[in-house]
Amino acid sequence: MKKILIAVDDTKGSKAAIASFESLFPCADPDEVILLYVERFAGESFMDDMITDSELSTLNEVLKGTEYKEAMDKRAASIMDFYSKSLQNRGLKGIKTVIRTGHPAEEILKTANEENADIIVIGSRGKRPHSFVLGSVSREVVNGSEVPVFVAKVK
Repeated sequence: MKKILIAVDDTKGSKAAIASFESLFPCADPDEVILLYVERFAGESFMDDMITDSELSTLNEVLKGTEYKEAMDKRAASIMDFYSKSLQNRGLKGIKTVIRTGHPAEEILKTANEENADIIVIGSRGKRPHSFVLGSVSREVVNGSEVPVFVAKVK
């Protein structure tokens, strides 16, 4: 595998994804690891599954330069720094970090395509009642991907 995309966030599923990745490649390192974090707007009444791409684009423009967006960016940078250092401590050199804003599954699939990833590694939370094995994001990625997807389940 030359390019591996690892989708991360601040959940146990991402820690499982990184741990699984490290156990999959103990001796041979890929040419490049793309760490992807997708910023999501949050709030009690915010339903990001129902927002359109154009509405999301407008929301991104409106939030530019606000404290909320700065807090989102700071959180994203912190998460990327954590996982990047973890992989660097393992001796990996070809690490690229990508931060996107949008619907997580769509952005993961889009980034995998744009970066010509050979495989996607993602964690699964599986907390939604209709989803006993995979979380909704990991399920969407598995169903929509054109490349193999490795789903790491939280123990």
